[in-house]
Amino acid sequence: MEWKQLADNLFSAGHTINETDHFLSGTAEVDGHTIAVIGTTNHAPIGIEIALAQAQAVLKVVREHPQRGILLLVDTQGQRLRHRDEMLGINSYMAHLGKCIELARRSGHKVVALVYDQALSGGFITSGMMADACYALPESTIRVMGLPAMARITKVPLERLTELAKDNPVFAPGPDNYRRMGGIEAIWEDDLATQLADALRDPNTVDQRAALGLARGGRKLSQKVVEAVRSGTHVRPA
Repeated sequence: MEWKQLADNLFSAGHTINETDHFLSGTAEVDGHTIAVIGTTNHAPIGIEIALAQAQAVLKVVREHPQRGILLLVDTQGQRLRHRDEMLGINSYMAHLGKCIELARRSGHKVVALVYDQALSGGFITSGMMADACYALPESTIRVMGLPAMARITKVPLERLTELAKDNPVFAPGPDNYRRMGGIEAIWEDDLATQLADALRDPNTVDQRAALGLARGGRKLSQKVVEAVRSGTHVRPA
């Protein structure tokens, strides 16, 4: 979905979102409150400039608008694969963005993310996955690594990974598989404005992804490992 159409569906009371070089920023009215909107569009590759722009926008909200809700709109092809970005330390810029979002949360800002088009790799991990809760549209594309690339890295044959992906959401892309793993809280359809308002009103800021993954059958050991670490016990593989 194109971001302007999405904004019209989300913000019936109006918004002031602007796009500059694939970077989205502005405000919107939701449920009688002003929220900050920060994100990317056009499958933006996350280089040092856009990572820093997002971080600066988050810090500005923390500094100038205490406890204002923040919506992260996610559409990214992941980390920009350029020698220049690598040499300048793109990993540090992306880590800085993640830290700024964590600072916002600790400062009392409700942070909600919505994957409305594409969410790949590190560009998704340091934005949408850093939110209190991440949601997705049903037509969105979500994956950390495509199966062909995974086959090259792991040396597991592509045919075997394709077979595993049929039953195991860890190997399969798509919003429904990420919902099963707990990475996506829910998939939004129909009345997007009401669902956004409900998400922003939710006071819960506790990371429940491992527990959701266990309950939904998508990640069967993650929560058990968490509990074992807390208690100091040993977990045997299933």
